[in-house]
Amino acid sequence: MSARTPVTLLVIAKEPVPGRVKTRLTPPYTPQEAAALAEAALADTLHTVLKAPARRRVLALDGTPGPWLPPGYDVVAQSSGGLDERIAAAFEHCDGPTLLVGMDTPHMTADMIAGVGRDGHDAWFGPAADGGFWALGLADPARAGALVRGVPMSTDRTGAIQRDRLTEAGLAVADLPVLRDVDTAADAVEAAARCARGSSFAAVLNSLAEVAR
Repeated sequence: MSARTPVTLLVIAKEPVPGRVKTRLTPPYTPQEAAALAEAALADTLHTVLKAPARRRVLALDGTPGPWLPPGYDVVAQSSGGLDERIAAAFEHCDGPTLLVGMDTPHMTADMIAGVGRDGHDAWFGPAADGGFWALGLADPARAGALVRGVPMSTDRTGAIQRDRLTEAGLAVADLPVLRDVDTAADAVEAAARCARGSSFAAVLNSLAEVAR
């Protein structure tokens, strides 16, 4: 496989339905406000991915596409099961170097992911500040099942365990920047402050702050 093989960019996300997304934002936000923030974060993520070089872009979606989905994506349904199962299954829709990102980092930039698949590594790992991870890339996505299934998700050791899986498999791993997932209201404020100009997420958060005054 060529080190210059163009990458597939894979986004895994939930449809932003009130009561089903960003529940740790309530309170202080209502379920409708939390869903609005989730939709904005997802929209920002999808548009950022469009700015990064890729041969294909895929959205593994739990739910139904809405007006937040821009053109340029192949949409596939998420599988059932835990997050480890759903991540592994999402990689099955891809071939060649593939980078998976979530919808919780609207402050991700295209530059952060632009080198994936083009630098000769076997894997790419984006650690999250809470101990999880926001990005996982594999030069050979067919290995995702063995590398991801069984990793305990949503713990402060998830990222460390996942990265250990990669190195223990003998993969050369490139680390991406540490980012803070948007899980709590404090996370949302910090992410909005780091978002690029024109960010939907920052605009929605600022509008909610204005209403609360």
